[in-house]
Amino acid sequence: MGQREYSICAKRCYWNYLVSWDHAGGNEKMRLLVPGIKVYGGSMDNVKGCTDQVENGTKLSIGKEIEILCLHTPCHTKGHISYYVTSKEEEDPAVFTGDTLFIAGCGRFFEGTAEQMYQSLCVTLGSLPKSTRVYCGHEYTVKSLQFMLTVEPENEKMKQKLEWAQKQREANQPTVPSTIGDEFEINTFMRVDLPEIQAKFGAKSAVEALRTVRNIKDTWKGGVYSRAML
Repeated sequence: MGQREYSICAKRCYWNYLVSWDHAGGNEKMRLLVPGIKVYGGSMDNVKGCTDQVENGTKLSIGKEIEILCLHTPCHTKGHISYYVTSKEEEDPAVFTGDTLFIAGCGRFFEGTAEQMYQSLCVTLGSLPKSTRVYCGHEYTVKSLQFMLTVEPENEKMKQKLEWAQKQREANQPTVPSTIGDEFEINTFMRVDLPEIQAKFGAKSAVEALRTVRNIKDTWKGGVYSRAML
């Protein structure tokens, strides 16, 4: 995707993942600055300043080369939308995941359940090609990996990713994007189908393991995970 395509996108459309102010707070100002711009948002989220509502399966195009598939990925908010972007030939895929999937993390369950987050992460997003680049809504990678290594201290991929991410941030460089394939290696939230992960948390299902990891993360203040934390 070249500079011209990005320019077309900026002039014609603006996508929203969810309703919260840190993602949608500039919609109305953007419409004033760029008359005629289309502001897309999920139909269930009542996004302020939205001109065009989308839902799961909505397809959009930008210019002649860019295709967008809207994916309903609820839990952080009930109407959260992720945007899967490819060329017309379905090459060079990328997904913009907002606050559902972070690098080595996921969003809090503000308006949904562990069942919904499992579906959003491991089924909807997890079924995308492993080469799909992941562009998330926040730069939380270092802290997320520090937490992940408390629950999977033996995970060498996580250790390598954390070392790389720390160097990136020290150089004031982003850690985004990741890939779907990478997330299955460094993101415990997307590894809950593995029997060894479920056993680590005494869980009888992937959903139960996901719920447990999220609960631990929500109260984590540093330190190594132990079963006593459950």
